[in-house]
Amino acid sequence: MHRNTLFRPSAPATRAAVGAVLLALCAAGPAAAAPGNGPAPAAGSAPHLDSVEQMLRQVSPGLEGTVWERTSGNSLDASTAGGGDWLLQTPGCWGDDTCASRPGAERLLAKTTENIAQATRTVDISTLAPFPNGGFQDAIVAGLKTAAARGNKLKVRILVGAAPVYHVNVVPSKYRDELVAKLGPDAASRIDLNIASMTTSKTAFSWNHSKLLVVDGSSVLTGGINSWKDDYLETAHPVADVSLALRGPAAGTAGRYLDELWSWTCRNKSNFASVWFASSNGAACTPALAGENAAATAAAPGAGTRGDRAGTGGVPAIAVGGLGVGIKRNDPSSAFQPALPTAPDTKCGVVGLHDNTNADRDYDTVNPEESALRTLISSAERHIEISQQDMNATCPPLPRYDIRVYDALAAKMAAGVKVRIVVSDPENRGAVGSGGYSQIKSLSEISDVLRARLALLTGDQAKAKAAMCSTLQLAAFRSSKSPKWADGRPYAQHHKLVAVDGSAFYIGSKNLYPAWLQDFGYIVESPEAAGQLNRQLLAPQWQFSRDTATFDHERGVCQA
Repeated sequence: MHRNTLFRPSAPATRAAVGAVLLALCAAGPAAAAPGNGPAPAAGSAPHLDSVEQMLRQVSPGLEGTVWERTSGNSLDASTAGGGDWLLQTPGCWGDDTCASRPGAERLLAKTTENIAQATRTVDISTLAPFPNGGFQDAIVAGLKTAAARGNKLKVRILVGAAPVYHVNVVPSKYRDELVAKLGPDAASRIDLNIASMTTSKTAFSWNHSKLLVVDGSSVLTGGINSWKDDYLETAHPVADVSLALRGPAAGTAGRYLDELWSWTCRNKSNFASVWFASSNGAACTPALAGENAAATAAAPGAGTRGDRAGTGGVPAIAVGGLGVGIKRNDPSSAFQPALPTAPDTKCGVVGLHDNTNADRDYDTVNPEESALRTLISSAERHIEISQQDMNATCPPLPRYDIRVYDALAAKMAAGVKVRIVVSDPENRGAVGSGGYSQIKSLSEISDVLRARLALLTGDQAKAKAAMCSTLQLAAFRSSKSPKWADGRPYAQHHKLVAVDGSAFYIGSKNLYPAWLQDFGYIVESPEAAGQLNRQLLAPQWQFSRDTATFDHERGVCQA
């Protein structure tokens, strides 16, 4: 069922059509330099963000400011000026298969408490069900208690996306009661809670998947990390994951994105098939916290205006999310007319859903993050690093892969750009579909698709193999020299990370494989920050993972 079928062009016309699609993808990026050896961007420039912004203005012009937005003047939120601990990793125990010390997880929990403790008006939390528990819940409660003790009256929203049936026991009223009890009467009286579980489309498997902590619209934590103690904290085999901490106007975009999700949630709170809602202190369902924050900021003494969406920091970023299926059908202001390629191996058997990823222009217009990630890949001139749970989806019922992601990678590899892909160990594959932390049985499922798409571009299997052998690194994730954790379990990776040219990167909740969820993340362009990302995550990841590589152009490994 999960075996990939190689697809070769049957006619020159087919190869020409695919070539046209690939050229269109490449056109979104800067003009290519010598293969794999292009110059680094000039200081202060942001060519990757320019490419992505240009694409987003084509795809989703009507969603600017709510689902996507480019801002300048942000700061990556480290504990010291110029520090690198804005990068929040779990568990952070590189080289230790016992993971006895977990500095990454400790930093994440401390940062959660720190940010919430600084709240003066609002705290916005979103994640995938179930609700935050264990140390994650404790970190939230500690921050709220501190903020309330300062005399602040807070509005707090906690939103989880719920898979139908699977999360039937995720009950907002029960979680509200837990929080109120942990907060105690004094703090609870000063905190108005909105808590909801939502599913926007059961038939399209769409629900909230974003992981966000937004405080006062001025600070944000976001990435792939779920707030689940059993997977991340209270286990001998913790999931490897990554988020980032940021301050500045880009945090406000995250708040407005959550307003979009809460607007739908509040409108549907009487539909128990879609939304379960609970509140404290008699608070009504609140669809617009970001607007309240903006009004309060504007009214503050000495406040200026948002101006050109610039803050006082030095980091430009594009915040970009997606609305999944069920919130908004399309962006009516979009004139986007994409070339939608086809591949027979994206469908598995006779069971399958309508293919939103590969065959739905309207879906594209309300999920701009997908075009943004493809364009980021296509903007690379020298090298691409991809760190993901998977590249391929649970098929059936979802399509096996995003054709345009693979075509963007194929076009770059054909041009000599180096590509590194590290995914979760396939031994984490769940018994049913994506029940575990992998959806593939073998790394060959990825390389087979890459080879097929390269052959379509080059028109020759031998040329496709040569391109892969000279440019590709493909491996399963490890975080130490041991092939497994000390307890015998395989390493699980849940990253949603794409980095290009040592200059720009995406960290968020959006997977590169087909999944029609509500997601959110940031594309940041900063060579300094990209260097920290490489030193702290990408370099040690490859140091320990490369022994599993089926392709490694540096060592001549080529299982093509």
